[in-house]
Amino acid sequence: MILSIPSTAKLYACSTTPRVSASHSSSRISYFVKSVGCGGARRRTRSSCLLFCASNPWGTAEMLDERKSSSNAAAATPAVASSSASDHHDVSPPRSFLDARSEQDMLLVMQKEAEAGRLPINIAQGMTELYHNYRDAVLRSGHPKADEIVMSNMAIALDRIFSDVQDPFQFSPYHNAIREPFDYYTFGQEYIRPLVEFRNSFLGNISIFNEIEKKLEQGENVILMSNHQTEADPAVIALLLESTNSFIAENLIYVAGDRVITDPLCKPFSMGRNLLCVYSKKHMNDDPKLTDMKRRANTKSLKEMALLLRAGAKIIWIAPSGGRDRPDPVTKEWYPAPFDASSVDNMRRLVEHAGSPGHIYPLAIMCHELMPPPLEVEKEIGERREISFHGVGVSVAPAIDYHKIYSALDDPDEAKSMYSELLYSSICQQYSVLKSAIYGKQGLKASTPTVFLSQPWM
Repeated sequence: MILSIPSTAKLYACSTTPRVSASHSSSRISYFVKSVGCGGARRRTRSSCLLFCASNPWGTAEMLDERKSSSNAAAATPAVASSSASDHHDVSPPRSFLDARSEQDMLLVMQKEAEAGRLPINIAQGMTELYHNYRDAVLRSGHPKADEIVMSNMAIALDRIFSDVQDPFQFSPYHNAIREPFDYYTFGQEYIRPLVEFRNSFLGNISIFNEIEKKLEQGENVILMSNHQTEADPAVIALLLESTNSFIAENLIYVAGDRVITDPLCKPFSMGRNLLCVYSKKHMNDDPKLTDMKRRANTKSLKEMALLLRAGAKIIWIAPSGGRDRPDPVTKEWYPAPFDASSVDNMRRLVEHAGSPGHIYPLAIMCHELMPPPLEVEKEIGERREISFHGVGVSVAPAIDYHKIYSALDDPDEAKSMYSELLYSSICQQYSVLKSAIYGKQGLKASTPTVFLSQPWM
């Protein structure tokens, strides 16, 4: 999960009208060829096909037909030379996830690697569950190429997960998104894209996102104080902004909890994001023996954040609640979790001492249906991944100036509390508008004088 700094320091159903150009698809094929170059010619070719299927589903059937024709032609020669081979219909078993041609192939590879001891049983079980849940969600989207999309996206996802199990990636306090030789950012985008019902998704206040981009161009810093709903939040934000504010989408830095950089099923997706890695207060004392280590790690991350802000032109996303939103246990209604005022104030002070002008904007996100978290906070790594196809929403409101509040109240403690409340209140107001648009079926009519909704991808 993506979460806040502690107060101590602290998948492609495309939209129903997807837009993929030939040049866009070609560039994605190119980077995937580079990403698996060490695997030999056969592996490179398979990867290219998989990615093309993911980024251009309309060409998938033709590619599969061509591949089947080639396979049939290749099989014809030995059939003439040896009738026994033809009688037994010999088929080479898949050697990797990228070689898989079917769901059975995919599960067979998992079984083979688990039996060989190269894949821990618990992780294999998690990968199997992830495959089935992702498959069911994408199929529910009704996309005509859903089967091909599932196969291509899951083959790459499982391959990346397995590769990391074999050679675990270590995140530094500040992690730059890995874009080559394997483009983890685009991989994450294309994986989440089929889960987003774009016709029922909305972006609030594009004009303010444009304002933010201009401030970044001028070398100023921007902080997005946000609620947090799922592990897919970064991809959702980037997907809704990719057609209008791609600079924000690709350069946003997320303050992230340790779970997204340690859970094997989550790590490959985290590798494609810019992250400031911290330990959440909610998990600081899960193991008392590790508490001091976690605090030292958070101190390093805060120093990295200070250096980034000092350089200017940075945009950082943080969830001052310290974790993901969860539904009310009685009403079952979802709502942004309350902010930790001390986390808000720590972030504000970091921005003010950076030396470059800084602005703090309240951002609301609604996407809990895609990958809802467990109903209660879990200590153990390896939560169950529920996955759905659903509409989502992101909205931003004008920046809130702390000093105007302080000058009106003239009491530091009261000003800190009021500032946190105003940010949270703004997010709740935006969230309500998104809720009316998505769940109330009001669509663009749910717009208000302060939250103007649009669908720039349509």
